[in-house]
Amino acid sequence: MLLGRKTLFVLGLILILVGVVQWRARAHEAAANAVFPPIGELINVGGVTVHAKVVGSGPDLVLIHGASGNLRDFTFDMADKLKDKYRVIMFDRPGMGWTDTLPKDAGAWNTAAASPAEQAILLQKAADRLGVTDPIVLGHSYGGAVALAWGLERPEKTKALVLVSAVSEEWQGDLGWQYRLTGSLLGSTVIIPVVTAFIPFGFVQKSIDLIFAPQRAPEGYNSYIGAALALRRPSMRANAQQVNTLLPHIKQMVAQYSQLTMPVEVVHGTADTIVPFDVHAKVLMTQLPNAVLTTLPGIGHMPQHVAQPEVLSAIDNAAERAGLR
Repeated sequence: MLLGRKTLFVLGLILILVGVVQWRARAHEAAANAVFPPIGELINVGGVTVHAKVVGSGPDLVLIHGASGNLRDFTFDMADKLKDKYRVIMFDRPGMGWTDTLPKDAGAWNTAAASPAEQAILLQKAADRLGVTDPIVLGHSYGGAVALAWGLERPEKTKALVLVSAVSEEWQGDLGWQYRLTGSLLGSTVIIPVVTAFIPFGFVQKSIDLIFAPQRAPEGYNSYIGAALALRRPSMRANAQQVNTLLPHIKQMVAQYSQLTMPVEVVHGTADTIVPFDVHAKVLMTQLPNAVLTTLPGIGHMPQHVAQPEVLSAIDNAAERAGLR
């Protein structure tokens, strides 16, 4: 009888802890949604909501953000510097920001995550709804893989690509214990809700510092970017699955890079430890028939903020080489 009471006590305690975690996670998600609402248009694409922000006029320029991000990364200040020359179209990738997860990413734990090609196709359909034609497509980090997939899906309708700190090549080793954990069944069902419920703001700020290293994030960036959106349970699950299953898709894409005959501008920092220059940009330049490389000595993973003039210049170069200026 005593053992039975202890067992019931333990089970009751576990249920209480689970309830507290789920309650706090829901509360934090609701707060994130309230503080960082959509800032653009919500487009229904076959039952999937895509969040898009459009500013400016001129040739179409699509901007695609990286892992754990959202389109606010581009609206912080970069889009304002482009809108006098281009019609700038920014998207939240599937599962990020205010874009729905694709069905493959919707489960609590699913190894068949949406590929860069499937993400590109969804965003292309949303772009069609916005009247986008023959765009320049810029992708940052993971978004670079989606931009490459965009070009491969629509080579004749993509005027140029701009790849900033882009994931483009096969790599050795794994992505670190965080992705291994959050991409596992245990991590998805247990750890992710705990992170959503209890992660301290200081940890978020430290993570942003690591992404920008060796530079620092611009003043006001941390409070603007809406990192809390990436800490919602569905977004964390989608991001973990997408990143953990990216490598096989990259291996398939590499064999097709010679088909990307449009102008390509590659911008990459030599101090990037998240997507290393030597592993990605340096190798990519040997695979693309019409690419120009801008090497950024000493710059880390976020050139669109810390080396912005060079990124803006690469966009203008892409437009000129594509006959848009």
